[in-house]
Amino acid sequence: MKRRALVLFSASAALPLLAPRAWAHHGWSGFDLSRPIYLEGRVTKSQWQNPHAELVIEVPADLKVPPALMQRSLPAQSANVDGPVIVAKAATPKRNDRQWTLELAPLSRMQAWNVKPIQEGEVISAVGYTSQGETGEAVMRVEYLFVADKTYGLRSNPA
Repeated sequence: MKRRALVLFSASAALPLLAPRAWAHHGWSGFDLSRPIYLEGRVTKSQWQNPHAELVIEVPADLKVPPALMQRSLPAQSANVDGPVIVAKAATPKRNDRQWTLELAPLSRMQAWNVKPIQEGEVISAVGYTSQGETGEAVMRVEYLFVADKTYGLRSNPA
């Protein structure tokens, strides 16, 4: 009886610690897939960990979608993703946040794409999705990551 009580107490005490981690990892359902956005900026924080890698970037006040974005070659992925349409629809966010958190793919997928850990100070750009109506925190789920002259499609593995 004492052992069971101890196990139950331990499990219930750990729940508040696990809740933020479970909340942080979510699927695509919370993101507005009808409106891809474009972000670029200098990395101020890099976390190369599971459940997915994350970057925090500082976005310039005069952010614009570069005309050459649609000319970038997009890699083939194992998932059926219409990259040219996504990139062509990309727009800058309506909100004015200068700092954004970019949720990348799980580390196993980042390794499949041969993405090297991105360091603080690097300048990157991305196309992805934020919340419906751009409410809540300034978080983007990255669909395409652009690092120097390389493009990575993060929804699935390389084809």
